[in-house]
Amino acid sequence: MNDQTRSKRPFGEGGIDQRGANVFRLRWRANGKRFTKVFHGTKAAARKEIRALITSVDTGEHVDPSKITVTQWIDQWIAAGAPGRKKVKVGQRTLERYEELLRVHIKPKLGTKQLQKLRAAEIDQLYTELEAKLAPMTVNHVHRCFNSCLSTAERKGMIANNPMTRIEQLPSAGESDHGLALDEPDLKTLVSGFKSSPTMYVPVAVDAATGVRRNELLAFRWLDFDDQKKTLRVERALEITKKFGTRYKPPKTWRGARTIALDDATVALLVAERLSHQRLVAAVPDGVDVDLSLVRLPDDALIFPTFTGRGADLTKPRDPSAFSKQFRRTADALGFEGFEFHHLRGTHATLLLDRGVPVHTVAERLGDDPAVLLRNYAKRKRKQTADTSVASIINSLSAGIFGL
Repeated sequence: MNDQTRSKRPFGEGGIDQRGANVFRLRWRANGKRFTKVFHGTKAAARKEIRALITSVDTGEHVDPSKITVTQWIDQWIAAGAPGRKKVKVGQRTLERYEELLRVHIKPKLGTKQLQKLRAAEIDQLYTELEAKLAPMTVNHVHRCFNSCLSTAERKGMIANNPMTRIEQLPSAGESDHGLALDEPDLKTLVSGFKSSPTMYVPVAVDAATGVRRNELLAFRWLDFDDQKKTLRVERALEITKKFGTRYKPPKTWRGARTIALDDATVALLVAERLSHQRLVAAVPDGVDVDLSLVRLPDDALIFPTFTGRGADLTKPRDPSAFSKQFRRTADALGFEGFEFHHLRGTHATLLLDRGVPVHTVAERLGDDPAVLLRNYAKRKRKQTADTSVASIINSLSAGIFGL
């Protein structure tokens, strides 16, 4: 056996046998007993894994792979950051959601079972029970999370094969609610209705004009606004986690970091809002005519902080959930029942696409994948007037074709 198929190590340091392209058998000893497992990955990664196994023996943390339970493996996977197919840790908010899904829906039924003895039929039975009491989307989320967890176990050699590949039926996510898109008159009515709420009107108006995500909107600093270039930079988003509390994170994808062009009305609205913040910092009462151009706001001052009264901390972000609830209450009172804050983003995209703006331009503005944008656009609920508009165009075409 040559060096390419087998790596000999001193006694106690284990060994690596290559069994195929990026497939290795790891061998090591613990407490006088021999252990083996299959590892999928590069040879460098296999060496790193065998070192970790030997270290776990030395520190007394070694667990027999044949006896590790589903719960123990879930805990290890979550502790490692829930890496998926790309071997990248997920964000903290996503990690907490994964932990919740597995703790609530997987551990009570399958947690005590040995990982290597987990069978597809047991997963099928669990999914049948979940589908009887949960929404299809939730069951689908549970499946995707658990499948990623077991796929990692297979890749690390904890199990020979992922039982998910043999389940009878994948849980369907059902039809997602892509929200309601308003037409221009209704959007104007909605936004104008927020003028009676000073702390809500400007952020609602800016979101309607930009289509940014809620947590991007609430993370905007005055440093991100350029009134000369008429732009807003999206460089971060607000995130609320159990572990770290309120913090900021960079955009999830490279598309998320972008610069948005603003119309004159939105620029004027933001300039006026900045002047009101400068008055607060300088303690200048409303109505007093002074030059505020020299009043400097803190570098981390937010455009839409929690509170803008006297003595306010302009760097303290709003609570995203409370913000959405306040929007929904006002929207309902204005006659837009069921219209959520995130529907403003969909409305913005829909109006631009309806006006003939190229899909790649709209996608860049919203930080979206063009294919996803088009799919959501096609499935978004419209008012009946949209259908009559299409019918009018078809009637016109038919008249020309058939000479009517």
